[in-house]
Amino acid sequence: MLIKRSFTLAGHRTSVALEPEFWAELEAMAAATGQSLSALVAGIDAARAADRALASSLRVAALFHRQR
Repeated sequence: MLIKRSFTLAGHRTSVALEPEFWAELEAMAAATGQSLSALVAGIDAARAADRALASSLRVAALFHRQR
């Protein structure tokens, strides 16, 4: 089951669908850094390679955070 969330990134509205476990980890990342989930997603979006999808970048960021 995927959960879809919407964000405004670089002035454009976009939606991302991820598994609940990934959203939970991203929320933990945001809390650990004192950011909102929107700010965290915007930072990951800004840093991702042009050829990598946002959903993929978010999953990889959550995975790396979890492994630490």
